[in-house]
Amino acid sequence: MPSKILMTPEDIRRTLARIAHETVERNKAIEHLILVGVHTRGVPLAKRLAANIENIEGLKISVGALDIRPYRDDLASLNLQPIVHSTDIPSSIDGKSIVLVDDVLYTGRSTRAAMDALTDLGRPKSIQLAVLIDRGHREMPIRADYIGKNIPSSRHEEIQVHLEETDGIDRVAITNAVEERPPRRESSGKVAYLGRSYEPSQ
Repeated sequence: MPSKILMTPEDIRRTLARIAHETVERNKAIEHLILVGVHTRGVPLAKRLAANIENIEGLKISVGALDIRPYRDDLASLNLQPIVHSTDIPSSIDGKSIVLVDDVLYTGRSTRAAMDALTDLGRPKSIQLAVLIDRGHREMPIRADYIGKNIPSSRHEEIQVHLEETDGIDRVAITNAVEERPPRRESSGKVAYLGRSYEPSQ
């Protein structure tokens, strides 16, 4: 079945503007806020949210990038090794309010890994979660504080988030995946699984 477009560039723009306003309303001490994007698409989303908050408050917000690779609990079972990204947090997170930013919230395992990675870096005052898409099917007791769009889906459907910074276009689509389909091998030789790219284990 061809992909069905769920969010257009304008939908994404307006959604991120709303999440920025919700973040400002919830966090009164904006100067103590750090947005941390989860590689890969969480990073440009965090940067866009920071720009929106700066437009609202006139205050520049720190933005970091988080590599959750060492903290994932599903790589061995998938026989996959993720592409290595760097973790770059611009300042100490001790006592700060952290907003984790990711593209899709699914089982909750990536979010758990991200929280483990953060707490290894310091002791934040709080950790909040902002996601563009919540598709359900949680396997852990994790929920998002800021949700762009709830998209009910089956496990055999794939949510595709494309962003200008990583894919050359802003779009969210849903498509049927073949039941028990193996991870997709990209032309680069990398493997795509659950919306992230990996390199096969040797």
